[in-house]
Amino acid sequence: MIERARLLFAGRIEFLKSAPALHFLPDPEVPEIAFAGRSNVGKSSLLNALTGRKSIARTSVTPGRTQELNFFEVGDPTLLRLVDMPGYGFAKAPPKVVEQWRKLVRDFLRGRVVLKRALLLIDARHGIKDVDSEMMKMLDEAAVGYRVVLTKADKIKASELDQVYTETLAAARKRTAAYPEVLVTSSEKKMGIEDLRAAVLADSEI
Repeated sequence: MIERARLLFAGRIEFLKSAPALHFLPDPEVPEIAFAGRSNVGKSSLLNALTGRKSIARTSVTPGRTQELNFFEVGDPTLLRLVDMPGYGFAKAPPKVVEQWRKLVRDFLRGRVVLKRALLLIDARHGIKDVDSEMMKMLDEAAVGYRVVLTKADKIKASELDQVYTETLAAARKRTAAYPEVLVTSSEKKMGIEDLRAAVLADSEI
């Protein structure tokens, strides 16, 4: 599976489109894997590491700037799509923007028939925050199965990482839609990227 995933992500990967509202979504033709996480969790960096590209997903110094669903096609012909969901937990956003985010994400999760799995990214330096728990609840209510992925694992000591991993795993196992495992990654050190690719491939069922 790891070798097949490596070959898949070494091939064609292209940005397809951004969707600020549901009527802009691409036709539901292939399986989709969505990436969710707090603003500044390292989602764009992880997508870049996953795809082996330097800038397939734009990184921003301003958390919360991307408030659209961004679609990337994988394979030639296209075999699956990666969906970069808008970051959440941005403190300075007006209430109207936050509500627009909630509606877009909630409606996408509940109505996207080709959505096979979500990957919920958690910053290893901070563990699960209240806004992450809210996202877990949203995924539970939408009946969307998801994996928890720790990011920036290279930024803390091994003993601290073990503790965060244990706490995150325990929290995930209490949720109805969460997989009983946690992936540990570092975009900078390429830690866990091969396992993440294999998980994406397995979840897409292609």
